[in-house]
Amino acid sequence: MSGDRVAYVNARLLDPSSGLDKPGALLVQDGHIADVGPDLFRDGAPSVGRVVDCQGKCLAPGLVDVRVQLREPGDEHKETFETGGDAAASGGVTTMVCLPNTTPVIDDVSVVEFIARRAQEAKRVNVFCYGSVTAGLKGSELTEMGLLSEAGALAFTDGDRAIASAMVMRRALSYASGLDLMIVQHPEEPALAKGGAMNEGEIATRLGLPGIPATAEVMMVERDLRLVEMTGGRYHVAHVSTAATVDAIRRAKERGLPVTCDTAPNYFVLNETSIGDYRTFAKVSPPLRSEDDRQAVVDGLADGTIDIIASDHAPHDQDSKRLPFDQAAFGAVGLETLLPLTLGLYHDGRLSLLEALGKVTAAPATLMRLSCGALRKGVPADLILFDPDAPWQVKEEKLRSKSKNTPFDGHPVQGNVLRTLVKGRAVHGAEA
Repeated sequence: MSGDRVAYVNARLLDPSSGLDKPGALLVQDGHIADVGPDLFRDGAPSVGRVVDCQGKCLAPGLVDVRVQLREPGDEHKETFETGGDAAASGGVTTMVCLPNTTPVIDDVSVVEFIARRAQEAKRVNVFCYGSVTAGLKGSELTEMGLLSEAGALAFTDGDRAIASAMVMRRALSYASGLDLMIVQHPEEPALAKGGAMNEGEIATRLGLPGIPATAEVMMVERDLRLVEMTGGRYHVAHVSTAATVDAIRRAKERGLPVTCDTAPNYFVLNETSIGDYRTFAKVSPPLRSEDDRQAVVDGLADGTIDIIASDHAPHDQDSKRLPFDQAAFGAVGLETLLPLTLGLYHDGRLSLLEALGKVTAAPATLMRLSCGALRKGVPADLILFDPDAPWQVKEEKLRSKSKNTPFDGHPVQGNVLRTLVKGRAVHGAEA
């Protein structure tokens, strides 16, 4: 039957997983990619229910965001599956992996099942979750990672808390290694970072704010890399923000250790000067670093040391942010700005278009062992149609997220999502 077949024609096909960047067409049937390629439909009109003319715009896999806080269950006044799903869809994110720092914590099979059920009820984008490494995120007793993995948890992390104990991290890596699971670390030595509000240095001193030294990040990573050598466990460093950490991971990869990492747009677009006159929306964890660190993160993305870009979406309500800087909550929203800020690396000539897209599609999908993130026959039709050059300006009040705490308010960007499809269904743009 042709009724459920939709042809996307006159598209610029972009697939980082295969290196495809050519004009062509794509056929969606039963929520999956039935066919794709530069020669598809070249010899005549397709026998389909509907034809969508892409008018030369880019058709690519939907974005896969591996670091999202949805705040549900427990803090629905900050974000929900519905509002977070709307924000993701408008930003071209078709798959999210949410952190376990909810209430209750995702440390039990029942909570993993709740996440899957709520995602299905919301009917927005695909939502997966992490399980916590330690029970209640308390940093001591390990969770039943094997059972949580069987229930659907993709990897394991204590979210925005570092696994501070070397012995607990060693046990976690050993346990995970035996089950071929991955441990994700928030890289910050807690004792060094305690009480800090921004990057330690001249600007913090001038503003009279307590600092978090860059050393706190690399110390934790270098400790963990030694434990990875001992255990052979898969290890991923979240939101890398310093030059020293990029260098440590680069050397670890050269030694063949099973190590990967991500960063967020906060750390390759902004630096500590963005705090300005105590702008709490620029208070994030890790903190915005020096300009030298920012440039090192860009270099790490360009040479492949940093595998993935994630939004690090951390919504907060006004009451959490409209406070004196050292009392305000850490975190910024990022789902709706992930694509254009990533495309900034392409527009600046640091990455090719396929390389930039790969950091938010193929690479995170591969890391999480998901079938999405590619234009390939048989995979779910999770797609975005976008104009990489369309200019716009980030406006806090226009964000779909329930919380509006973006450090990019007023920031000029390029790259506009025209349509987002999840399993062939439009969730943003025409007919959504």
